[in-house]
Amino acid sequence: MIIARQSRAARALLGWTQETLADRARVSLTALKRLESESRLDVYETTRDQIRRALEAAGIVLLSTEKGEGVLRLHEPNDRQGKL
Repeated sequence: MIIARQSRAARALLGWTQETLADRARVSLTALKRLESESRLDVYETTRDQIRRALEAAGIVLLSTEKGEGVLRLHEPNDRQGKL
């Protein structure tokens, strides 16, 4: 399950606006804003799933352990600047 901070952090890593993510996830901007709200507003699980899938398709890995949550952006092979 994706949480508000993960969504905001993932967007920052990708350089995406809320509008971009909402479009890519095929959810309404209002639904995304509800998910990213710190007020813990109710969001449909299907909405969370669509947002997660859109971020994962862009190379984001959502991390969750007993110590906390986070995000990781995977590099594309050509993003490594010649490094193996």
